[in-house]
Amino acid sequence: MNLTILTLSLFAGAVFVAGGIIGYFLRVLLLLGKKGSMELTIKARMMEAETKASHVVAEATSKSTQILEEAKKQIAEKEATQRKLEERLLSKDALLDKRQGDIDKEIEGIKVKIAELKEIKERIEGTKEETEKKLAEVAGLSRDEAKASLFAAVEKKAEEDIMVRMQKLEIGAEERLDRRAKDILATSIQRLANSTASETMSTNVPIPSDEVKGKIIGKEGRNIRAFERAAGVEVLIDETPGSIVLSSFDSVRRQVARLALENLIKDGRIQPARIEEMVAKAKGDLDKIMKEKAEAALVETGIFNLDPRLLAILGRLHFRTSFGQNVLQHSTEMAHIAGMLAEELGADVSVAKAGALLHDIGKAVDHEVQGTHVEIGRKILQKFGVDNKIIQAMQSHHEEYPYETIESIIVQTADSISGGRPGARRDSVENYIKRLQDLEALANNTPGVEKSYAIAAGREIRIFVNPTLITDLDALKLAQDLARRIEAELRYPGEIKVCVIRETRVIEHAR
Repeated sequence: MNLTILTLSLFAGAVFVAGGIIGYFLRVLLLLGKKGSMELTIKARMMEAETKASHVVAEATSKSTQILEEAKKQIAEKEATQRKLEERLLSKDALLDKRQGDIDKEIEGIKVKIAELKEIKERIEGTKEETEKKLAEVAGLSRDEAKASLFAAVEKKAEEDIMVRMQKLEIGAEERLDRRAKDILATSIQRLANSTASETMSTNVPIPSDEVKGKIIGKEGRNIRAFERAAGVEVLIDETPGSIVLSSFDSVRRQVARLALENLIKDGRIQPARIEEMVAKAKGDLDKIMKEKAEAALVETGIFNLDPRLLAILGRLHFRTSFGQNVLQHSTEMAHIAGMLAEELGADVSVAKAGALLHDIGKAVDHEVQGTHVEIGRKILQKFGVDNKIIQAMQSHHEEYPYETIESIIVQTADSISGGRPGARRDSVENYIKRLQDLEALANNTPGVEKSYAIAAGREIRIFVNPTLITDLDALKLAQDLARRIEAELRYPGEIKVCVIRETRVIEHAR
């Protein structure tokens, strides 16, 4: 039993050993098989790589050969081009050398000719001097004396012909210039055909009923007196049915009074305090109207870039007359005429127009400032920075200043044309207004006088005094003194009533 087990054990061990040996050899065989296959793969790949490498080398060799051939061709072309260029340069150098040689020859020839000319000139001058000496010896005159004698003889011979020719030219030129000037003036006048209308010294204000007329008069004439004092006009009630007449030589006052009275009639509350309010409001409204009139004149004449503060002064000319002619209308008409003349004469159109429009601006305040309206206008324009060319153009229209530019002559000519139109001006009206202005100025220059108004066509002057400076006795003495001054200093027809008004008014507010 034990022997069998031992035998089996030995057999099993032998089988195990044999199995291990067999397994080892099998593994060895497997490994050898794999190694062989890998070597074959490697060899195949190496052969494939060598084939590709041979192809790449062949292609590279082919390309390099092609590139070398192209490079050789380019080098050959460049060499050919360079050879041609060298040949051209060589030919040019040869040509330049030839030209330089020709130029050198010409220079040498010129130098020879210059020398010959100098020699000829010297011979001529010598011959001329000898001739002049011989002539001087024969005539007994020097060179300068001979020249003067010759000129004198020629001048004397041609003097009569020259004088006749000059006279003909002068007469012909004057005739042509005179004809041309008349043509220009006639053309300018025909191109601008404004109507002329003279203003009166009164303004009518329609009223709806006699009841309103009674309110305007007020209790014992209180309202009408307050209105006349505030507005500075004379109110005529019963002269025209259905209307009230406002009389004053100052058109600005008449317009203020008209606006104030129309507003009072619409409002219905007519009493002294309300009258003063309406008059003050009317003055403000009139300032706006004057500015609008000035702006319209600037637009119509095409003048811009003026100081806005000038518009208020320029607009006052709409309510000012000169010899019965509206001054703003006259200035606008002048601006058009001056522009046409400037175009015809080649002058500065804008300067001529502006000088014409502003030439009478001093008349807007000449009753408030001392001096002629030309001098006042110059000061106004200088104050507001107006171009000096425009001032030079406007200052000579009454020949107070010399003509410095052609535009100043144009403005003076345009003024004469506008003022010389038939029916444009009435001298008697201007003299009448001047007399009333002098009358008011004399009263206003008296100490203690607040304001004065000439009314009743200059037959009466109402003077309002400061009650704190003038007593009742002083008022009596002031009226007498003014009456004597008017008699001594002014000239007027008939007689003038001097009315001094001293009114004390105390105002207090209850709060």
